[in-house]
Amino acid sequence: MKRCGLALFALLALVALGGCGVPTEDSPRPIEPSVVIGSYEGPMAVTSPGAVVERLFFTRDSQLVPVDRRVATVPAPERHLDDLAAGPTAQERDAGVDSALGGTSYITGVELHNGTAVVGLSVDNPIRNDETLAYGQIVCTLTARADIVAVQFTQDGRTLEVPRGDGALTSAPLTEDDYVSLIAER
Repeated sequence: MKRCGLALFALLALVALGGCGVPTEDSPRPIEPSVVIGSYEGPMAVTSPGAVVERLFFTRDSQLVPVDRRVATVPAPERHLDDLAAGPTAQERDAGVDSALGGTSYITGVELHNGTAVVGLSVDNPIRNDETLAYGQIVCTLTARADIVAVQFTQDGRTLEVPRGDGALTSAPLTEDDYVSLIAER
């Protein structure tokens, strides 16, 4: 009888465990994320479907706000800056997002040196009078990338002093930490 009871218990345990878990499927299927990673108030505009998240920093109410867009591949730093300078999409603008940048014509290029992006600026620099936010947009956007840890600015081959988030001028390489006081809570 003892053996019969143990066998019955084992059979019931197997049946109970078999009913637990996630059902299997015959073939794999893609799972779409329900929220854009890093969004500050829910999903932001997805401008194109893609496998990679491109993080851009725009402005809202004198603060920097991260906006994630889906793109097919990781853009080169130059392309990333072009996307930033192009400004928010119509859908992002409808969500109250703006930019302190005035276009790409003043950015003469970007070079990577041991993880530091050196951004060249022309003499005719159309950055608006809220230049701290504009430089913060560039620094935070570029340092959101895995291959860039800091950003430095040059003009005519010379290192340029730019404002940090606290308004102090510096020619040292900058990181997101230099603008953390301006970043909206996520």
